[in-house]
Amino acid sequence: MTVCLLLLFVVAVTAAVPVPRALTRSAWPERDPVVGLWVWQCLVATVLLCCLTALVLGAAAVFGTVRAQLFAPAPPAVTAAYNLSAGPVWAAVLTLLLAAGAAWTTAMLARELVEARRRRARSRAHLRERAPDLPAGLPAARGPLLVLEDEYPDAWWMPGNPPQLIVTTGALHRLTDHQLDAVLTHEHGHARARHDWLLHLSTALATGFPSVPLFAHFCDQTHRLVELSADDTASRRCGHLTTALALIELNQHRGVLSCASSHRLLGERVDRLLEPQPRPPRRHRALTTATAALVPLLPLLITFAPGLTALA
Repeated sequence: MTVCLLLLFVVAVTAAVPVPRALTRSAWPERDPVVGLWVWQCLVATVLLCCLTALVLGAAAVFGTVRAQLFAPAPPAVTAAYNLSAGPVWAAVLTLLLAAGAAWTTAMLARELVEARRRRARSRAHLRERAPDLPAGLPAARGPLLVLEDEYPDAWWMPGNPPQLIVTTGALHRLTDHQLDAVLTHEHGHARARHDWLLHLSTALATGFPSVPLFAHFCDQTHRLVELSADDTASRRCGHLTTALALIELNQHRGVLSCASSHRLLGERVDRLLEPQPRPPRRHRALTTATAALVPLLPLLITFAPGLTALA
């Protein structure tokens, strides 16, 4: 058991500290944000699986009831291979810390989902004030598209049941048909990929564990890469120039090309669309995707290795 916990610790620390820092310095995720998002998710899954498997092993070593239930169907040789009969004091401390971390993670995820639901409810209430239901006999604004009277151009996707795409009349007046199509495709890209769930997860982990580099970088890069991914979806259908012009028209009143840090991502997105870089080769994308998918299997392999060795 000690060797398994040590290996799990090494894998978790490696995936949580040096790998995210190296990944943030890499340029290829900007050229292929979909694969970049997949790699980040696999790193987070690896760390969480390391903590979960270590928690299970520690609980089996400390609590006889857990050990009896966990290894009930296993042959005696498998139970003996883990050497769980004498749980040291440090295993009990580690188990309590991991259990507290698991409870805190669950609480942060629950809080983020509750707050997201509250924000969505407030937004929908605000939308009902700005776009009240029509008189009886006329169709209500319950469809997937809602047009708001507003001089400022804007468009955003509101998840929920049912999800709605909101567009202001300012956007309809300022954007051309092709630019409006690019904006709608961008927002539909967010909806199809369920980016809202990914943003909730990254925000909850970064809020709950701000000192963990992986979760902090995961939150920052997720907010960045989901926008780049949606930009690519729009540019593949409507063209890079049309998408860039639509982005400028929508955000010109906000200072999209200013040097302020809050607007820096918008400027980077415009530059990226005006000077598009080629995507990585298909072989490189497939290799990166497959390698990232195999990394979360390491904690499982480390955990099951003693039992499989005993059976062999």
